[in-house]
Amino acid sequence: MNNKYNIKTNKKEITITIILILISLLSTITILTNIEMENQNNTIINNNKYSKPSIEELKKTLTKEQFEITQNEKTEKAFENKYWDNKQEGIYVDIVTGEPLFSSIDKYDSGSGWPAFTKPIDTVEIEKNKDFKFGIIRTEVKSSAGSHLGHVFDDGPKDKGGQRFCINSGALNFIPKEKLKELGYQDYLYLFEK
Repeated sequence: MNNKYNIKTNKKEITITIILILISLLSTITILTNIEMENQNNTIINNNKYSKPSIEELKKTLTKEQFEITQNEKTEKAFENKYWDNKQEGIYVDIVTGEPLFSSIDKYDSGSGWPAFTKPIDTVEIEKNKDFKFGIIRTEVKSSAGSHLGHVFDDGPKDKGGQRFCINSGALNFIPKEKLKELGYQDYLYLFEK
């Protein structure tokens, strides 16, 4: 009778242990899934007119460097890029989709050799993900279509919010203020009204 009691107790303990292990595994899977989803969807995707072309189309329309920057997260050389010292008034758009991203009003000389902005035109259009490359933790910045733009750092001008959006010129196309209406960006003329 003592053996039967031990066997029943052992079966109950084994069953409880298995249930606890399963609950623990499910919790771990849920946490990992949530972290992955947070990294992939750290923004509201704006389903508007700025859709991403196919990879084949991008290979035809972008230069090799632009493709490597936007699709493979490469970084262009500092001080050897198109917009690092651009002083014209206008907006900067995603070279892949044409989506408006930054304004010259928020651009400043950070001394880094890349275009630097204190904020995007509309934060809904920017996706932020943790980047663990090169042994440091950085925050990668992507357009809502998934184009790699650059990184954001917390060493920007304090009076403007303290952020520095360090962006690759190769991820951008510049639309001068004078051409905003002609090129369909008239909704952004208000940025330059004094």
